[in-house]
Amino acid sequence: MRNKIVYFIVFLLLGSLIWYLFIKSYDYSVSITCKTFPGTINQSIKVWGNTNRNTVLLQEKDFLNIDQQLKFNDSLFQYQWKITPVNDSTTKLKIYITDADHSLGNRIKIPFMDTDFEKRTKRTILDFNNALTEHLEKFRVTVLDSVQQLPDTYCAYIPIKTSQLGKAKGMMQNYPILSTVLVDNNVALNGRPFLEITNWNRKVDSVSYNFCYPIIKSDSLPQNDIIKYKKFEGVKALKAVYNGNYITSDRAWYALLDYAKKNGMEVWERPVEVFYSNPNFGGNELDWIAEIYMPLKE
Repeated sequence: MRNKIVYFIVFLLLGSLIWYLFIKSYDYSVSITCKTFPGTINQSIKVWGNTNRNTVLLQEKDFLNIDQQLKFNDSLFQYQWKITPVNDSTTKLKIYITDADHSLGNRIKIPFMDTDFEKRTKRTILDFNNALTEHLEKFRVTVLDSVQQLPDTYCAYIPIKTSQLGKAKGMMQNYPILSTVLVDNNVALNGRPFLEITNWNRKVDSVSYNFCYPIIKSDSLPQNDIIKYKKFEGVKALKAVYNGNYITSDRAWYALLDYAKKNGMEVWERPVEVFYSNPNFGGNELDWIAEIYMPLKE
């Protein structure tokens, strides 16, 4: 009986060793608890990676799983980011790291010493976490617990297609064109500038949208090849108030999607943003205000 127990223990230890050295899909893992929603984490990982010229996006398996390759000198590290929602304001982030060329050596050394691989990994994750923490301090999203009605309005608009990150830049480039033509031709303005997303490709983080200015319809509107006119059809929608730089106002999109999913509500992923602040005036970005709407399916 004693021999069977010994053999069983040896078998378990040997099996665990084989799994650890040869089967386990990663060399090292790190967990972070983030006080934000998954969409912010998803975008922050990719923005952080884009700022590092040695980082390559290998694949985005889905919204909650991202694979990157980071190069440090002659070493290639593979980072697998797994995002897990915990509740409305908390997300668990697990990162699985593998040194593509020195995996076995690292696994042998890690239990016995503080390796260069571990030191590099800790510095890298700390850099990401610091960037994320700094980002979270620069915006706020407040989701309203009620359905809102976006009213109809007639508007002048310019259609734009760009990356999700380039959304605000597209508005800044076209705002002088839109406002100058309207003011110079004495067009009566009728509300705050807004944009309506007409296509949001979440797989490649691109958007097509109309940058709009509400106006009073007349028979003498200026005509050119850039500015178009139409009636914006109002719709019932979920609403959030966003404070921060308009570059990252899409963080409110994800908050509204989370709210809709939690409450069993179907939405069109075509958000509308209404702007109450002019970034050209500067000031504290947390004082900038935008209302973000996510249209409901009816």
